Amino acid sequence: MHCCVLMPVFNEEATLEHAARGVLDADYPCERSLVLIDDGSTDRSWQIMQTLAEDDRVHCLRHEHNSGKGSAIRTGLARARDMDADIVLIHDADLEYDPQDHAQVLAPILAERADAVIGSRFIGQSHRVLYYWHAVANRFITTCSNALTNLNLTDIECCTKAMTRPVYSRLDLREKRFGVEPEIVARLARMRLDSDGTRRPLRVYEVGVRYAGRTYAEGKKITWRDGISALRCILRYNLLP
Repeated sequence: MHCCVLMPVFNEEATLEHAARGVLDADYPCERSLVLIDDGSTDRSWQIMQTLAEDDRVHCLRHEHNSGKGSAIRTGLARARDMDADIVLIHDADLEYDPQDHAQVLAPILAERADAVIGSRFIGQSHRVLYYWHAVANRFITTCSNALTNLNLTDIECCTKAMTRPVYSRLDLREKRFGVEPEIVARLARMRLDSDGTRRPLRVYEVGVRYAGRTYAEGKKITWRDGISALRCILRYNLLP
């Protein structure tokens, strides 16, 4: 089994090498490669990526202009399809998530119990205590999503998401920015796979992951506008064709 880890990058020169080395050095239950997608960075991120590419497990892609996280993930998914990867796992470049959690995220897929796994920062793992109103907004957004998808998730905005080839190869993502997180969840909830002559819903699992969130002074990029966008995406991708 081959897992392709997709890492969108935008102006992460301070954390990128550490984040990438963390993925490459982590204990994995299967073969792994790392696809770095530079989304129009204006710092030294691209130069750092070139150094990392000396490892033959690392593949570097570049957008000439910043297009947003969703666009970077879409580019990464296309490369994963070209590589014929069995699994994709999305991981951020900002050190907020720990690649040592990847083994447990992949476990339900490797055991053939899950088609997709969504991480959660709120079930059983340590997380840095930060902004109260961010937590309130996240719970509200997750509840709105659950009401329309009928999935009982705890954290749809968690950036750690993994899925099998039959799933990721059918993802037709449209969102360019952070709205891609609720869009992915909505598309997973609506997707059906052929199995023994019938079409069945995806088997979606949730796995706790550790979280060391950044402050805005440390480089956090998401704002209240992204929360409004998340609600728009929940309505659009759950209710419209």
